Amino acid sequence: MSELHLEWQWLDAGEALDLNELSRACEMSAAELNELIEYGALSPLDPNQPELVFAAQCIAPLRTAGKLRRDYDLDLFTVVLMLDYLHRIETLEEQLRSVRARDS
Repeated sequence: MSELHLEWQWLDAGEALDLNELSRACEMSAAELNELIEYGALSPLDPNQPELVFAAQCIAPLRTAGKLRRDYDLDLFTVVLMLDYLHRIETLEEQLRSVRARDS
């Protein structure tokens, strides 16, 4: 997959990526991603398959967490905590949008 293709492909949350594509897209190494899988912070679509495949929707939070990790020199366990909080914030924002739409 070309670099240009990665720039727009991740915008479609329905797409799937293998470990190498995900690594390039979120600027984290495959070893770091494997460690996130071990911590339970990242889940492949089907963990029983020999080749791990991930939903593209995980790219945005991984990119954010990776950038914060690099900017503030954080360890990977802290990244796991950040990913959890980013997911919680996203869920709360979706709920808030839903409530606002219902009240309108």
